[in-house]
Amino acid sequence: MQPPLFAEGVLLVERRSLGMAVLLALLAVALPLVLSSCAGGDDGPTELQLSGPSDFRGVRQLPPIALPDVTLIDTDGKRYPLRERAAGKVTLLYLGYTHCPDVCPTHMAQIAHALREVSPETAAQVLVVFITTDPERDTSAVLRDWLDRFDSSFVGLTGTQKQLDGVQTSLNANPASKTDLGGGHYSVDHLAYVIAFTPERQDARLVYPADMSWEDYAADLRTMIEKGKRP
Repeated sequence: MQPPLFAEGVLLVERRSLGMAVLLALLAVALPLVLSSCAGGDDGPTELQLSGPSDFRGVRQLPPIALPDVTLIDTDGKRYPLRERAAGKVTLLYLGYTHCPDVCPTHMAQIAHALREVSPETAAQVLVVFITTDPERDTSAVLRDWLDRFDSSFVGLTGTQKQLDGVQTSLNANPASKTDLGGGHYSVDHLAYVIAFTPERQDARLVYPADMSWEDYAADLRTMIEKGKRP
């Protein structure tokens, strides 16, 4: 990975969290940032190059990440070619699991709220995709039931462990890992932020930590869709 350029920092995805105000302050001085995940663990950090402030409320990421070219299985049990289905839409991609106690439902709730606040025309140009990191428990039926609690338009995808690991690797992330909680229970460590992909290039230049509010999502969706700006 190339060394950081002027006004850029490095995002480290570990098992701790920072408030959004602290995160932005660190961005301003180009220091390392830390985001949370669902559970503790000893996996090494994932590095993402970040730029400084922009017209967007999301955290701008450099270099851009391409939307994975993968075909997974949706909640109807049908093949879902991700790049093909995402063409022409702002795609908000998240990797998590339905038993997640914190960041996963937080992200989904904030995005769902944002989509209710923007115009129907704007919402129609947004694709929200949730890829499970826990295929053992997250069957298609479980995914559909969980996502419907937030918004029935949200797409839920699963696949083989090899496919899911490959998706995470393509996003410059370590594959999700389990933490044994005893009694047959476990949690899953995974990326703790939403990744936003542009409609035309299908690349990601913005990420959204769990501290982002629905107002932040709504503002950026309006900027990208109604004003036609790109990060």
